[in-house]
Amino acid sequence: MPRTRHHTGRPGRTAGRTTGRTTGRTAGHTTRRRMLRREVPSTVGLLADAGDFAAMRGYRSFTFDRHDDYTDYLRHVDGLLRSLAAQGIHTSVALFDPEEYAGFCTEHGIDADTSEGRSRFTAELAGAGTVLPYTGQPIDELVPLLVDEAVRQATWEYATTLLAGVGSCADCGEDIGHASFARATGTLSRLVDGAGPGHHHLVCSVPTQDEQLVAVLHAEVTTDRDRPARIEGRESLDFVSVLAAGLALGGPGGLVLRSTTEGLPDRVHGWRLDRGRLVPLSAAAVFNAYCTDVDTGDPVAPEPGVEYCPGYEVDDPTPHH
Repeated sequence: MPRTRHHTGRPGRTAGRTTGRTTGRTAGHTTRRRMLRREVPSTVGLLADAGDFAAMRGYRSFTFDRHDDYTDYLRHVDGLLRSLAAQGIHTSVALFDPEEYAGFCTEHGIDADTSEGRSRFTAELAGAGTVLPYTGQPIDELVPLLVDEAVRQATWEYATTLLAGVGSCADCGEDIGHASFARATGTLSRLVDGAGPGHHHLVCSVPTQDEQLVAVLHAEVTTDRDRPARIEGRESLDFVSVLAAGLALGGPGGLVLRSTTEGLPDRVHGWRLDRGRLVPLSAAAVFNAYCTDVDTGDPVAPEPGVEYCPGYEVDDPTPHH
């Protein structure tokens, strides 16, 4: 009878080498996927308030139920954002509006009560919605920042829509929206130049048929006349757009400039929009406007250390529409 050779170790060693190579390849693939994951940005949809959170709890597939509240939700979102940041993943936060989400799902034939639907809507927001980069901000600071950004974006879009719809001058055919934007750009330059050195805070308010347009701008001016004023580009665009809308519409509106210069009292100047012009207010009118409660009309005590000053001429002296 032929002897049977028992392979008591060699096959095991061979299998061990094969298994080791396979395990090594698997580990390498996992590592590469993790490294690639760090290069794929993430977007987290954030609900702005308790009302929006309650609306989303109406979906059975939503992660949170009736036992959770908005505070619980924010705590978990904060943890998610921190976790993504710890992995080196660039993350943006988008404002998730339940009404817009429902409309999006209806328009695209998507089941709204699914995580896939929410994920697709959030991806759409990343490209066209209100988005802020996450840089480690506490969640209670991130929410108002995101809401403010949404308001700013909506204001700019509405102002540009108004400018586009004003039309052309019946006499010369000039596009009134374009002309008003050019005028507003020059007006802003004269506002800042006239304010002198210091930090300047400007607010322009224009009531329209549908909503109140408000734009805020900050400018830093040095004593070096050769150095231009430092203005954040996005703020400048928003401010000029709202001011241009006020000029183009020819209706009421107002502008306030508050200047802070080291060693001097704060100064407040004011203007009113009247028939397409920015008209300087007197010192008394500035005082009355600043020291009156806008909701009740009751007088408000003036701030200590603040001077209420007349506006100065900033409108373009050349003829315009």
